[in-house]
Amino acid sequence: IKYYLINLDKIMNIHPINKNNDFVAFVNNIDISKNISKTQAEQLDKIINKYAVIVFRNQKITDDQQIKFTEMFGKIEESGSKSNITKPKDRRLSTKLADVSNIDKNLKVFNRDDPRRIFNLGNRLWHSDSSFKKIPAKYSLLSAKSISIEGGNTEFADMRAAYDKLDNKVKSKIDNLICEHSLIYSRQRLGFDMTDKNNTIEINNFTPVEQPLVRTIPMTKRKLIYLSSHIGKIKGWIRPDSMCFINDLIEYSTSAEFVYVHKWKKNDLIMWDNRQTMHRVKDFDDTKEFRDMRRTTVL
Repeated sequence: IKYYLINLDKIMNIHPINKNNDFVAFVNNIDISKNISKTQAEQLDKIINKYAVIVFRNQKITDDQQIKFTEMFGKIEESGSKSNITKPKDRRLSTKLADVSNIDKNLKVFNRDDPRRIFNLGNRLWHSDSSFKKIPAKYSLLSAKSISIEGGNTEFADMRAAYDKLDNKVKSKIDNLICEHSLIYSRQRLGFDMTDKNNTIEINNFTPVEQPLVRTIPMTKRKLIYLSSHIGKIKGWIRPDSMCFINDLIEYSTSAEFVYVHKWKKNDLIMWDNRQTMHRVKDFDDTKEFRDMRRTTVL
């Protein structure tokens, strides 16, 4: 396997950000606007399992091309009522794309008190995409159509390395824990009480789901901490104890030694493995600057 991955690095022109690390790599010889072969997709699948985050520069692609590329890696998770609070009539993009921009369908920047803006501020918390769904996200692919002048970096944390360096007592403590995930929990962290803003039918869309706190990736057999700000409770624990413990784990797992900071360029495309990472977007002046980012997600 090691020999095969080394050769893949040569074939695909892969450049890790750190030669002594297996976290984050740049892919330089792929044009996503053109059809890639099944073999290339299989190679990229092995690369992302190794590096968890891969970056493609200068990808001037349409939404349809991004969707087609994403579907090479599995079924797309469609965006809808279980992922956000945007009404169907207000959608700007296809349901195959998650709109993580700060603009409405008329290309107007959200007002400061717009519930959609406040809801989207949850992306500034450390999280794993769709951990609040029974079938959570595998890969996410985020393309930058326009970027903020200042700020708006995206940070990624390596949850495999974080698990590896845990104290053995903590590993034993967390190995069999189950956590409850919901968008309600992450938005409560921001002071945005969805139970006040949404009706009963909408709230039922965000019923908590259970996920293990420790996962093993099938291809690599590596263990990792499956964390997210969507966690609101550990099964069998009272909520205050749960939150203190989870907050400590998130703080530890997002220390500088485990984190890569991506400074966006227009037409960047980043693909990451939600099973192996957490991520967040950093602050930018979102009530004035125009930031158009479009995500496709693999179940």
